[in-house]
Amino acid sequence: MPKQKSRKAVTKRFKLTKNGKVIRRHQMTGHFMCAKSSKRRRNLRRSAVVPGGIADNLAKLLHN
Repeated sequence: MPKQKSRKAVTKRFKLTKNGKVIRRHQMTGHFMCAKSSKRRRNLRRSAVVPGGIADNLAKLLHN
């Protein structure tokens, strides 16, 4: 049986932590950052954890 390929779109956008949680980047960080407050930009820099059921689907697509 051949190996399953992971979805490339998912691997570019999401990462798995050591404990199996799925990490994503925030949206709204592409451009027009000067229009956002410093506090908002600082918080958008951090990665976010994907919630429950969606994270299970993404982990399957990542094949881990």
